Amino acid sequence: MSRSLFSIASLLLGSAFLFFAGGLTGMLLPVRGGIEGFSSFNLGLLGTGWAVGYVSGCLLVPQLVTRVGHIRAFSVMAAMACISVLMSSLLVLPYAWIILRALAGFAFAGAAMIVEGWLVERSEPESRGMIFGTYTMVNLFASTAGQMVIAIGSPETFQLFTVACIFYVIALLPTALTKSQAPVPLARAKLNVPRLWKNSPVAVIAVLLTGISNGSFGTLVAVYGHNIGLSVSGVALFVSASILAGAAAQIPIGFLSDMIDRRLVVIVIALVAIASDSMFVTHAPTTTTIAVIYSAIFGAAVYSFYPVLVAHANDHADPSEGLQTSGGLLLLMGCGTMIGPLLGGVLMSVQGPNGLFVSTTMAHIGILLFTIWRMTQRVAVDDEDKGQFVPISPMRTRTPQTILLADGEIAEEELSDDYEGESLASDPLESTPDRADEETEAEKR
Repeated sequence: MSRSLFSIASLLLGSAFLFFAGGLTGMLLPVRGGIEGFSSFNLGLLGTGWAVGYVSGCLLVPQLVTRVGHIRAFSVMAAMACISVLMSSLLVLPYAWIILRALAGFAFAGAAMIVEGWLVERSEPESRGMIFGTYTMVNLFASTAGQMVIAIGSPETFQLFTVACIFYVIALLPTALTKSQAPVPLARAKLNVPRLWKNSPVAVIAVLLTGISNGSFGTLVAVYGHNIGLSVSGVALFVSASILAGAAAQIPIGFLSDMIDRRLVVIVIALVAIASDSMFVTHAPTTTTIAVIYSAIFGAAVYSFYPVLVAHANDHADPSEGLQTSGGLLLLMGCGTMIGPLLGGVLMSVQGPNGLFVSTTMAHIGILLFTIWRMTQRVAVDDEDKGQFVPISPMRTRTPQTILLADGEIAEEELSDDYEGESLASDPLESTPDRADEETEAEKR
């Protein structure tokens, strides 16, 4: 297994730099926007722009990779991310930032998919779980570190923008110079709502509402922290606490959901989430310590919804439809994250900082009531028919390719389909030219 990790070390390193830069910019823009006096509505639109770009990247980047190859496509994604960051430092205007944030979301989704494609290709079935766990922990640590960097810099100046841009460029180097085998075509997911609804209505409604809640919180939590008077370092701790708690909570919650009806687990999570919402609304935190405790409780609940719901949907799905089920829910989650920041921004503009948690309360009450009703309409899955719970990173960076990396059975099915009739060379830089190279050679002849 150590050899497996060593063989993809450069890819993990590149991914770490990518997520470091993403964590930094995700924290920097809302804080700087608040300092510049941007309205909560406009800051919410930053999250909507990111979600639109990210979902678009998940849908369109596989086609780009097919045309120009993985290394060139990754270079394009890194360049687009750099452009978005540098332009954001030059054009400190709300609507310019919204467009640039969409560009960054597209680039980040594409870059993550390409790295994950290599990881799927390079990992053996028996080591894929370890590699996925390592990949998740590396990215979680890197993203959290990027968020914390804002505490030692000055959001009012351009330096932090420059640091983020540098790390996007550094992320390009390990991948561009890798000797890893060029991966098979990237996974493509489709959003088929009628099929998802027939499979699991609870998953459809709850995932959409989870996207609204998590999208609103993920985009505007830094704005909330700034508005209640936390220092820059306090805001960084406030945001990071929710992500780390959300990652840690999935271990016991996943174990519990494998033992009992997953819908009961969803109900318990919803009750905890609503209680956490109420704490923020009725007893707003007045110190950094209280804010961090509130955030950890909130994150432990809300970031556990999605993996439980995905597992529930897969319990009812045919094993051959694993990618389309998980991928469809991923895109549905993306649709929710487009709505959530917009709703949260409007409510914060009208009701002040507490409006953020009014929006999340509405979503969590919806999840609770619909799940309770569905339990009266459908019996639980037998224990022998349940799949295994798979933890999912609380960061908003999951792509269809992540599904293959996380689920060995789905990955083997997809790889066997892609390999059929194909012969891959060992070095993409030497033995397997991209399509553009082939066209150039044809022109010379």
